[in-house]
Amino acid sequence: MSFRRGRRLGLDIGSVRIGVASSDPGGILATPLTVVRRSDEPAALRQLRDIVDEYEPIELLVGDPKSLDGAARAAATSALEFARRIAKATGTSVRLVDERFSTVEAHHALAAAGKSSRQRREIVDAQAAVIILQNALEYEHNTGVPAGREMPDEENDE
Repeated sequence: MSFRRGRRLGLDIGSVRIGVASSDPGGILATPLTVVRRSDEPAALRQLRDIVDEYEPIELLVGDPKSLDGAARAAATSALEFARRIAKATGTSVRLVDERFSTVEAHHALAAAGKSSRQRREIVDAQAAVIILQNALEYEHNTGVPAGREMPDEENDE
């Protein structure tokens, strides 16, 4: 299998904010787009649907929150449920990809770029989405296989 051409969106779904990143159609580079506030979920879903309508991605790559040993964390259930709502609202397929260390990496990258802790707080989720998306793109380029796993059916949660 070879790399599938097309833009992708990366999402880092947190309890407060959702970081959003986009790739170019060739899947070379992930860049931050925005941070969506999750406090008003219907508004967040509308905003995400608008982003999907604008960028027309072939898929959404959503961070799959797991602990270091690979077990699902408490946040995983909430993120998975919201990812399902995003898939339904946008009509776009979702793949779950490992997000371990993405927020830590994002903080380090932003600190190295000279951002203060206050500045980092507002953009770290979008930077984490970039890391999730970039890792997924590199995996598919290197293996020819899409990164992560398809989102499980509600009855078959993992």
